[in-house]
Order: sequence, then structure tokens, then C-alpha cells
Amino acid sequence: MATNRTFTMIKPDAVGNGYIGGILKMINDAGFRIVAMKYTKLSKETAGAFYEVHKERPFYGELVDYMSSGPIVAAILEKENAVADFRTLIGATDPTKADEGTIRKIYAKSIAANAVHGSDSDDNAAIEGNFYFSRLERF
Repeated sequence: MATNRTFTMIKPDAVGNGYIGGILKMINDAGFRIVAMKYTKLSKETAGAFYEVHKERPFYGELVDYMSSGPIVAAILEKENAVADFRTLIGATDPTKADEGTIRKIYAKSIAANAVHGSDSDDNAAIEGNFYFSRLERF
């Protein structure tokens, strides 16, 4: 059963380049409502726990280092068909293959520095949102 919520993070490269406002505008213009949002910096331990699913992958260490390298903006977004619609809005992981007008086409520098995270399923959206936000932080 599809839910109406998804999770996103504006990653350290996009935050460091001053793209928070532009990315949030694209999210709002696409009809998403921000249910929860925070500006924070992940420790290596927190980044490692969030990406635990990738622990055995060769890129895990670099991913943890990257995600703990600077502040991020985490958010829960709400809209009908949220996960699929947000994945369309952000575009392909490789910004050279992302469709014109997508967040990654506009703001990403590379596959690794791809500006934003977007949940890939309803189940992961719930898990990821619960990782960052308590029930009291959702509106």
C-alpha cells in the first residue's frame, strides 16, 4: 500500500554550495508539504548507522565520510504518491543522466556528490523518517 510520505536529505555538497533554498523551492513547487525538517551535522557513527544497509559495499566508508563531512538538511515530505513523485523530481543518481529540470541535473556535481537523497520505497521512507524524527517533530 502506497503512503503519502517520503524522506529526503539535502547532502553536504548541496548545503555547502548554498543550494538549500533552491532545492526547497523545487520541492514546494512540485506540491510537496514539509512535515518535518532539521538542519544538522551527522557524526560518522550516525551516518554509519543510517547507511548500515550498505556496510558490506565497497563505497560504504567513503559514503560515511562524505555524509559526515558537513551539515545536511533532513526532511519528511508529504504528497500523494510521495516516493515515486519525489524520485522523479530528483532525477537519476548520475546527474549526467538525469532529466532536464530535475534537482540532480541542476544541483548535483557527480554520482557521489548528487545533492539529495530520496527514499526508494514506502518502507524505507518510514524507516528513514523514523531514524531522524520523533513523532513530536512532525507537523
